[in-house]
Amino acid sequence: MKKVLLHVLRGLGMVLALLLLTIGLLLLVWFLRPNRAVVRGEIVTESWAVVQDGTHNSNTDLIYWQDAFYLVHASSPWHFASEKCRLIVWRSPDARRWERLAELGIPGEDIRDPKFAIIGNRLFLYALKNVAFTAEPYATVVSVSEDGRQWRPFRDVQPDGWLFWRPKTIDGQTWYVPAYWHGHGRAILLSSTDGENWSVVSPIHQAGRVDETDIEFLPDGRMLSTGRMEASGSYFGDNEAGTLISVAPPPFQEWTTTQSFTTRLDGPALFSYNGRVYAVGRYQPEPRRLFTELGSIFSRKRTSLFLVTENDLFWLTDLPSAGDTSYAGAVVRGDTLYVSYYTSDIRRDYPWILGMVAPSDIRIARISLPALEALAIRYAQ
Repeated sequence: MKKVLLHVLRGLGMVLALLLLTIGLLLLVWFLRPNRAVVRGEIVTESWAVVQDGTHNSNTDLIYWQDAFYLVHASSPWHFASEKCRLIVWRSPDARRWERLAELGIPGEDIRDPKFAIIGNRLFLYALKNVAFTAEPYATVVSVSEDGRQWRPFRDVQPDGWLFWRPKTIDGQTWYVPAYWHGHGRAILLSSTDGENWSVVSPIHQAGRVDETDIEFLPDGRMLSTGRMEASGSYFGDNEAGTLISVAPPPFQEWTTTQSFTTRLDGPALFSYNGRVYAVGRYQPEPRRLFTELGSIFSRKRTSLFLVTENDLFWLTDLPSAGDTSYAGAVVRGDTLYVSYYTSDIRRDYPWILGMVAPSDIRIARISLPALEALAIRYAQ
């Protein structure tokens, strides 16, 4: 009996040793494999690091106000919820030399997904409160500044339970913001004239696992929206995940929708140039297999640029990025686009899960919009 037991234990030990060896080799490959992002040099003319301090920096936004760029990002020990998470605000005249202006947080809670808006010549900062370890925000808060340095204390924004993305306006009078339900599955459009009091305009989407929703205006006055569709929310991803694309004519009451499977556009930032709509967001170049369906935490990720039509997304180029990445801000200045985003070490090609616990940097990329448009025209034909 003892011999049989010893034989079984030896067998289990060998299996365990082989399993640990396999995991170790897999981790080594993940850590050492070189970055294979496809960065089109004629479009992405430059990129540079803004913050490299060994922490997990993430969730950026970028805006131009009072003759300067303003950048905000989250700083935390890792991707997951942390009471140590703070929002850092910076200012720069040229997007290269940055002055740190403020550090904002909520005592005892995680805070993330900051978004700027300029309303009434004041700088608004919206963000999401979170207490769940895996980052499930439950409320939107707002702060206001006259100079970007001194900020009012965060206060909750109504309606309760709706998570704001990025406010935009077409006339400088009425502001619109898309918001998704904290329990997922629904997205709505709200409006405001002061940035502090919001009312519901219409439901954008009422079924499915939709969240992170952004908007942009089309040349004819219609509104286009993209939404992150998670499908099952599995850690291995889902072959039904993708991007919801919705369009509505004024007064933005009736939406028509379709779904693109080009990527699940996490952290969308939409912008316009010469009548076309583009997006910066997370892209998954990984082949979609058993453990790497769309949205899998074991897949490689990129921050990428896309052409957005009423029916689909078209990948145009990656930015230098890998691991845990994306959640960009976008500022158009003439024929140049400035993009803020975060990324793991761009020399390597970590899967998303490793990037979540590794340090990440804040970067700026400079984009040639004429070159971007030239490629977009080819896709649109």
